Amino acid sequence: MSLPDIVPFLISWLRNPARVAAIAPSSATAAALMTGEISPIAGPVIELGPGTGPFTYALLERGVRERDLILVEFGAKFASLLRQRFPQARILEMDAAHLCSFADLKERSAGAVVSGLGLSTMPQEKVAAILDGAFRFLRPEGAFFQITYHLRCPVPRAVLDRLDLEAFYIGRTFRNLPPASVYRIARRSPALSKG
Repeated sequence: MSLPDIVPFLISWLRNPARVAAIAPSSATAAALMTGEISPIAGPVIELGPGTGPFTYALLERGVRERDLILVEFGAKFASLLRQRFPQARILEMDAAHLCSFADLKERSAGAVVSGLGLSTMPQEKVAAILDGAFRFLRPEGAFFQITYHLRCPVPRAVLDRLDLEAFYIGRTFRNLPPASVYRIARRSPALSKG
């Protein structure tokens, strides 16, 4: 983590801790955990709340092409920084809860969604809107990867059930401030959906 990344993150967190879920950018270890299951052919990949771009850099290291990245960032300062750092990526300066209104991407065309959003601090209806919009663009085998600083999945069971989704624990790293866990959220298999 460099000082130019930490300062804007900390300022944003102090102004609105509910919107900025962490006090510092995610570590390289957390970014590797978040992106470890994403292949170079997963593009396009949608990233929600990229901030200063630690997961974006990790996706590029995994072989995902920059032009295959769609970065959804609400904060104007972060969005401006992302435009400078990733000029070939598509930057959408918007609330991720309105992702379903994005018409430039075909439904079921993305291979993965990577989320740095603080879902555990959001109302349940907003979490449902974010996931509903994301899964509209995910291919059937695609997955939604979510970081959290809590000990359980930040998506309430009621939201998972309503959207016919299931969450899988990937792992936890203490080499992050604060320590972080990652979950993969995917569509339920047909057998589970019937039961």
